[in-house]
Order: sequence, then C-alpha cells, then structure tokens
Amino acid sequence: MLLVAQAVNGGEAIAQFRAHRPDITLMDLQLPGINGTDALISIRGEFSHARIIILTSSDGDAEINRALHAGAAGYALKSMPKAELLALIRSVHSGRRQVPPEVASRLAEHLGEENLTTRELEVLRLIRDGRRNKQIADELAISETTVNFHVKNIVGKLGANDRTHAVTIAVRRGMLQI
Repeated sequence: MLLVAQAVNGGEAIAQFRAHRPDITLMDLQLPGINGTDALISIRGEFSHARIIILTSSDGDAEINRALHAGAAGYALKSMPKAELLALIRSVHSGRRQVPPEVASRLAEHLGEENLTTRELEVLRLIRDGRRNKQIADELAISETTVNFHVKNIVGKLGANDRTHAVTIAVRRGMLQI
C-alpha cells in the first residue's frame, strides 16, 4: 500500500481525489468546511467507481446509514485494530463492501425503526437551538399545533421522555450535530 495524498478538509479531499484517483480513499466524517459525507457524495458523483471507506470516531447509526447510502464501500472506527483495518482495506480493494461487526451492530440496534422526516429533523434542530414551539412555528411558517404534532412524533419515534431527551438521543445517534 502506498499513501498518494492527504487532505485536511473536504474541499481538499475532493481536489486530491481528482488529482490522484486513488484505488482506495479513507475519509473522516468530521472535516472542516465540506464534511466527509458531502465530500464522498461529490467524489462519487464525479467518479462512480471511487471506493471510499469512512474512517472515523463517529459511531452514530444515522451517520453510518447516511455514509453507506451515499456510496461508502466501508465504514470503520478509528479505534479498530490496525490488522483489521488493513483487512477491510484489502476487502474493499477487491470489490466488496464491508462494515466491521461493531459498526453492523450499531446499525442493527435501530433496524426497523421509523426514520425522522425532513420536517421533523428541522423541528428537532430548532429545539436543539433553544426555540420554543411558537418560535419554531413562526420560523417554519407552520401552525403551533403542527409543531406540537411534530414534537409528539419525534419523541415517540426516538423513544424519548421529552423534547430535551429527544435532542440528546438524536445527537448521540448522529442525527444532529452539537
């Protein structure tokens, strides 16, 4: 294996990929500017054959799902033993998609659960930012009754006790950034 390039942010990762077209790319999710998932989407949009492995400390099921749906060939945690990471790289290089057991188990924890809608995520972001239901209604140009309906759905879908607990769960699962 030969390291052909490195990048410190998502924009640079895209440029380095264009310049070097590596066989395998290791991409973190937490990058300044363009995040790793958006960089992955951009690269795969231009180079559909690109094999990108997400290598990160982010183990939230929502982040894992987003990356895999965006076309990641693998998803590994930085805590993974070096020998296992090398095996994963070789597996992806040979054309397979792969996630290690601990990542797969994080995904399995929430299989079959209903996902939050785009609107519910918008409401949850505004709750995270400290907005009251009336403020959320005004900002999203919907009624306060509709906001209450969304909050009830969010709390139910996440199995939370209240709206604050829902934000905590969403952050832990990678649905929201803090």
